Amino acid sequence: MSAGTVRIFELLQSVKIRPLLCWDRFGVRYKGMARTASRISFNATLSRPVEGGDWTFLRLPQNASDELPTRSMVSVEGTLNRFAFQATLQPDGEGGHWLRVGLEMARGAGVSAGDMVDLQISPMAEEPEPEVPADLQEVLSASPAAFAVWNDITPIARRDWIQWMSSGKRAETRTLRLEKMMDMLTKGKRRICCFDRSGKYSKSLTCPVADAE
Repeated sequence: MSAGTVRIFELLQSVKIRPLLCWDRFGVRYKGMARTASRISFNATLSRPVEGGDWTFLRLPQNASDELPTRSMVSVEGTLNRFAFQATLQPDGEGGHWLRVGLEMARGAGVSAGDMVDLQISPMAEEPEPEVPADLQEVLSASPAAFAVWNDITPIARRDWIQWMSSGKRAETRTLRLEKMMDMLTKGKRRICCFDRSGKYSKSLTCPVADAE
C-alpha cells in the first residue's frame, strides 16, 4: 500500500459522517437516520395571535426545528429568557414547530408581544401526560372497556389519539373520529397509526397568524 493510499485511509477513518435528517410523511424520523438533539439555542420574536387572547406565541427558526427528533408534536424543557419551563411544541404544518406562551410563562420570563426572546430547549426524556379534552373524558367515563385500555397505554399513545381526534377541520369530523376512537379502544386497539402527525401533507395543522399591530 502506497503512502498516499495509507493517508487517504487514515483520513476516512477520522471523518465522522453526519447522518441526514429524514422524516417520513407522518412526521416520524426514519430509524437510525439522525441524532437526538441535546440542547438547542435560538432567538425568536413573540407575537400575539390575530384572534386575540391573553397568550402569545413564537415560531421556531427552521434550523432549530430541524434539530428536534420529530416533525410532529414534541415535548421539551428549557428556558425562556432564563425562565424554566416545560411545554409541548406544536407542528406548524410546514415541517416546523411553534410554541404557545401562556400568560404565566410570559410573566415569569418578563416578556410580552413584540419582544425578541432567547430560548434554550431540549426534548424531554419522558413524555408528560397530555391534557384530555372534556368530550373525550365524558365518553371514556361511560365506557369501562375503552377506559381500561386508555389507562394502560403510554402517554405518547394517548397524545396521538387526542391529536388524531382533534385535528379534523370540521366539528363533524371530530365527532366521527371520537366515535371511531371509542370503538377501536373498546376492541383493544392501543395506538392510532398512519395519520399525518406533522400536518404537512393533510394541511390539518398550522401556526397561528400573528397580529400585525
